[in-house]
Amino acid sequence: MSWIKITPEEKATGKLKKIYEEINKKRGKISNIMKIHSLNPNAMEKHMDLYLTLMFRSSSLSREERELIGVVVSSINHCEYCTRHHAEALNYYWKNSEKIQNLLHDFRSIQLPDKTYAMLEYVFKLTKNPDKIEENDVEKLRDSGFSDKEILDINLVTSYFNFVNRIALGLGVKFSDNEVKGYRY
Repeated sequence: MSWIKITPEEKATGKLKKIYEEINKKRGKISNIMKIHSLNPNAMEKHMDLYLTLMFRSSSLSREERELIGVVVSSINHCEYCTRHHAEALNYYWKNSEKIQNLLHDFRSIQLPDKTYAMLEYVFKLTKNPDKIEENDVEKLRDSGFSDKEILDINLVTSYFNFVNRIALGLGVKFSDNEVKGYRY
């Protein structure tokens, strides 16, 4: 499952057991990306709170847009774990596996609204060349119709996935077809 030890649900005690129970209640099951934190329950708890805040709680972006950002970032970073998880979630909205596969190859190869392309160009640049982001990149988002709150949310979701991709890639977090499916969206 990973390159470091994890505490499985059935062996969890104390705070870790409580956190596992809360995650199961909210998400329907516990992902391996959360289990990798089992040696540091405080980090797991804060990570889950950040994830739920950015991906499920109030945002000016739709859940579909947030999942789209997650898939694009994870694909750019070659993080198969996150790509598979969030492609599954995005397909909950799209219901089009072929479109998802084309997205994974190159987001520019699928038909999307111009506003969405502008968002994904920013996401691409922030992921590939964060040191090259300039005020003009934010202006392009504004010119495409994004509010400053939406621009902040685009940046936060992009940054979150870059963070999580590095956890998954850096610790060898694995997945199975069963582990990828069955979450609450």
